[in-house]
Amino acid sequence: MKLKFPILLLLVLLPGSFLRAEPAAATEGYKKEIQVTPLLRTTTTSIGQPLVYPKTDHPEITAVLVEIPSGAETGWHSHPFPCLAYIISGTLDVEIANGPTNQLVAGQAMTESINVLHNGKNNHPEPVKLVMFVMGETDKPFTERAKP
Repeated sequence: MKLKFPILLLLVLLPGSFLRAEPAAATEGYKKEIQVTPLLRTTTTSIGQPLVYPKTDHPEITAVLVEIPSGAETGWHSHPFPCLAYIISGTLDVEIANGPTNQLVAGQAMTESINVLHNGKNNHPEPVKLVMFVMGETDKPFTERAKP
């Protein structure tokens, strides 16, 4: 019986956040019945580059749906602006110039490399669908093809 009182006192007095834990939605400003699932939180791109926001007087955010059939590839290209991608379905193999090949599967989010050539290949039977978000600049392309 002597042990119960100190433990109870410790639990009452200890100001740990685990005693007042709020759902993730509440900590992000939503009502508690709203489910918030973190997909990505990072300070670097997929190849370790530090994130740098574009310095421009004409910022533009673009969102695109990219669909890559089985056996197809994007072709070697780079992005001059920060891009984020979320894989909706399928499996995508991303080759990095002079680097590794990363495999992304449905449900994964990633930051794309900036100004580094890469090629997305669908070497799998299911088509790939992904949503890409770009923090770019008006009237400037967010994808640049590799020069032959």
